[in-house]
Amino acid sequence: MSYSVDLRERVVGYVRGGGGPAEAARLFQISRTTLYRWLGAPDLRPKPAKERRRKLDKAALAAHVRDFPEALLRERAAHFGVTINAIWVALNKLAITKKNDPVL
Repeated sequence: MSYSVDLRERVVGYVRGGGGPAEAARLFQISRTTLYRWLGAPDLRPKPAKERRRKLDKAALAAHVRDFPEALLRERAAHFGVTINAIWVALNKLAITKKNDPVL
């Protein structure tokens, strides 16, 4: 969670109005590194987080599970060029589980 623009403006205004950076950091309970970053920034609005580009496409994995329901984790990992753990984590995030058929 980022700091509000109002807080950023108050902190920067305090320092530019004659307050010391260390004192401002202590008073507003922020780190001095954050304060110096705000002082050097042309715009105080928080920047949106970039979406990470993942090696494993979840839509392609879901399609692979639909097309090959009996494939093993290691086979899926080899198909996508990732580790077995990466497949396992992605399947958990997609809520795809392999349940055994009930004993009749």
